[in-house]
Formats: sequence, structure tokens, C-alpha cells
Amino acid sequence: MSSTHSPSNDLEDKAGIQTNIISKEEVQEKGYKIVRSKDADATLKFQEQYDSTVPEITPEQEAKLSRKVTWIIMSLVCLANLLLYMDKATLSYASIFEFWDDTGLDQDKYNNVNTIFYVGYIAGQLPGNYLLAKLPVGRFLFILTSLWTIIIFLHCAAFNYAGVIVLRFFLGFVESVVLTLLNITMGQFLTAKEKAATAPIFYSTCLGVTIPTGFIAYGVLFAKSSIHAWRIFMIIIGGLTFLLTVLVFLIYPNNPSTAKFLSIEERIWVIRRVQSTTGASIEQKTFKKYQFIEALKDPITWLFASFIFLQQLANNLPYQQNLLFKGMGGISNLNSTLVSVASGGFAVICCLIASFFLYRFANITAYSVVFWSLPSFVGSIVAAALPWSNKVGLLAALSLASPVFGIPWICMFSWNSTSCSGHTKKITRNAVIMFWYCIANIISPQLWTESSGPRYYPAWAVQIVLSFFTAPLLALVIRFILNKRNQERLSNLSENQKVGVVEDSDVEFVVNVASLDLTDLENKAFIYPL
Repeated sequence: MSSTHSPSNDLEDKAGIQTNIISKEEVQEKGYKIVRSKDADATLKFQEQYDSTVPEITPEQEAKLSRKVTWIIMSLVCLANLLLYMDKATLSYASIFEFWDDTGLDQDKYNNVNTIFYVGYIAGQLPGNYLLAKLPVGRFLFILTSLWTIIIFLHCAAFNYAGVIVLRFFLGFVESVVLTLLNITMGQFLTAKEKAATAPIFYSTCLGVTIPTGFIAYGVLFAKSSIHAWRIFMIIIGGLTFLLTVLVFLIYPNNPSTAKFLSIEERIWVIRRVQSTTGASIEQKTFKKYQFIEALKDPITWLFASFIFLQQLANNLPYQQNLLFKGMGGISNLNSTLVSVASGGFAVICCLIASFFLYRFANITAYSVVFWSLPSFVGSIVAAALPWSNKVGLLAALSLASPVFGIPWICMFSWNSTSCSGHTKKITRNAVIMFWYCIANIISPQLWTESSGPRYYPAWAVQIVLSFFTAPLLALVIRFILNKRNQERLSNLSENQKVGVVEDSDVEFVVNVASLDLTDLENKAFIYPL
């Protein structure tokens, strides 16, 4: 750490964090934001130790680093997300085997089982988010994947409705904060633009889960064994989850400063480029009450929560798909799995297209949400309007309605995180939207009551009006508000707002304002992505 200070050098230092000592008088004169070291970014100590030895990154080095980090981080989080949704989808595929007969399920009990999963999801939010705020994310994910591996294997022993209820509750409880955790990891390593562009690719592992799961189910249908096919299916999925647990233990990072796959120089570069593009801290392990309160008072939090709630009322549609095929008649279990695979392939292609446009054009997230809601909106109207005798048309409408509405959801989930700063505020906002995500998914299975089959008009009506029409309009409202905030900030932005001061043992030194872990409302240099 330098013993002298030059304000001009602080602002011109492009190598990253500034750690020059500054007097209290100059702090007051410049009007810098100031925080204690324990409230600053968790990577600050790492930066203090190595930042001065690392030169500014060149454009060629940055392009290479961007590719490396994106490939590694996206591979890790996508694989975890894929297994997460394979675990969620196990009952949907088990329903086409002997699972219902062996456990005494019917349509209404199946809906209740799907609902209880999200009851567990809600129950896990408070302890899960508390531990997420306190524990290193890599170690926490290892604990979670270990537990959910055990629970999936225990599914093989289920023999009645009560047992299935208990297992699905605890599976939801354990998995409740995994998606938030994976989203945090992406925010730690990727720039704002990279995170927005890769969000659909990340979610393609959810939408495309029917591809590997469908092929596994297809293979199990041919299994010659005294063990019922659904138990074999569960054993395979549990084995894959176990392999994920081993991988997480070996290489999943807590934050960029602990990433084993990066050199010291690359870790510093990652921290610099993320902080400079997001205007937010990497990680912070101190709970800040004022940030918690601000998250609840910020209207943007509730607009995102409203979108999530309304849009996710349709989330039982993919899980209901195989049963809808069965109810239509003339479609065998074998053919329904192949249709699911094709549907997943279509969804993955759409995700890649969405990612291309999000990377190619800046600030189009809200417009992407509206555009990718249209296939589900149109498909749902057609599915509800066509006569029951038109099996081909109904099949096409269902295949259009079901696969791609996850793209708007993950765009909004990612945008929800990148449009705020302050670690406690982010976790609080994520907890709020995941709470309403759970409420919607508790309600969603109950829309598909056995008495309303085989057409399920109430479910289609809710999806058309609330999920695929009203919800996308909220994305445009959010964009309007955030754009207005940006215009006000850009018109008044000063250089002094781009740096801040950390107080450590009565010594005050200048740092990038992003290292202060301020909220987006505190940090006037924070520009909202649109």
C-alpha cells in the first residue's frame, strides 16, 4: 500500500483497485462514500495483496480471458442446473412407467406431490438464504448436492403416497436456493453484458432437460429387469447427481479469488472487469439490515416479484405435458418421450437464438421477454380453441406453448440480479422473488384438476391472460422506470462518485466504488442494465 496520495492518480489508475491512503479531510472535501473494511467486498483483501503486481489487461488478453471464464463457469452452472431440473422432472417421467400404480397416485395426488415440492421450496428459503449469506458458495453447493443425491436415491424406496410427499418436500427444501446460488456465481465471474447474453444458454439446460432425460427414459423402457422401470430411472438420475457432487467438491469456486482454474493474474482481471461493468461488489458476508429494508421498499423488487408470480402460474405445463399426451390418446409412452425430446431440442435452439441477440444488441432484455412470450401466448390460445378431434393440431399447439416460456423467466431472473447492487439487497430481492415463484408453483399444479380434464380450460385461461400477456407487460414497466433512473444519473454523474473510501484500523484508502458493497440506490455511479 502506498504511503502517498494523489487524487488524480486514483481516478486515472486503470489497473483496478486504488489503495492509496487518503486523509479524513480530503474524504470530506471530495464527498467520497466511506465504509469499514468488514463491510467492503470480500475480495478486497485479495486485491490489496496482488492488485499492484498485476498490469492492465490488454484487449487480446481480455478476449481470451472472457472466453475461458465463460466456458468454464457456464459449463459448471449449466451442468448443475441440468441435474437440478432432471431431479425435478423425475416424477413427470416416472408417471409414464409403473410409478403411479406402485405408489397409489392419481391425477389429483400427482398434483399434490408437485405442490408439496414447492412447499418445501418456500420452507427452505429462510434458512437457505441465511446460509447463502454466510457460507462460501462453492462449499455450500457441495453440501446441497450431497443432500439431494441422497434424497433422489431414497425415491427408489418409495412405496406409497405419504412417502412420495415426504421425499418431494425435502427435495424442494434442499434445492430451494440452488438456482440463486448459481446466479450469484455467474454474477461473480461474468460482466453485465456476458451475464445477460448467457442467461438463455444457462436456462437452456432447464428447457432442454427433456433431451437427456427423455433418452434415458426411452432406454429404460427397453430395460429387461425384475426391478420396475421407474426405480431404474431414479437410480440413474441419482448416480448422475452423485457425479456432479464430486465435481463440485473438486473445482467449484467460492468467488474469483479462490478459482483454481485461474492464475493469480487472471483472478485480479476477473474481479476488475466484473466490478467495472456491473458497478457492484463480488461478494460480501455481512448481513446489512438497511439493505434488507431498502430491497423491500424498492418498487422494482415487487415488479420483478409480480412478473415471476404471474408467469410461473404456467410452470406446471412442462410437467403436465406427458399426461396431456396420454389423455389425447393415440400417443404411446415411447412416442411421448420422443416428442418431449424434440420439444426440448426446439427450446434449446430458441435459447441460442435469444443469447445471440442479447449479446449482439445492448439493453434489449425487456423486449426479449415480450418476444419470447409470444410462442406460448399463441400456442396456448390454439390449444384451448382447437376441437379435441384435431390431435395433430393440439400436439403442435402444445409443443409450441410448452418449451420456450422459460426464456423470459430466466431473462427476468438474471435481470433482477444485475439491476441491483449490495450483496444483502441482492439476496433479499432473490428471496422475495423465489418466495413468489414458490407460491405460483404451489398454485400451478392445482389448476390442472382431474375434473377439468381432458381440456383443462381453467388452466389455459390463467396462462393466456396472466402468464403470457400481463407478465410480459411488467417487463416493459420495469424498463421504463430503470431507464428514467439512468437518465437522471448520467446527467449528474461526477468522477468523485466513481471511487470510494475503505476504513481499516484508522487508515482510510481510496478504492473503486464497486468495492464498497453499496446498493444501487446509494451508488450514483451504478447504471442499470436494460
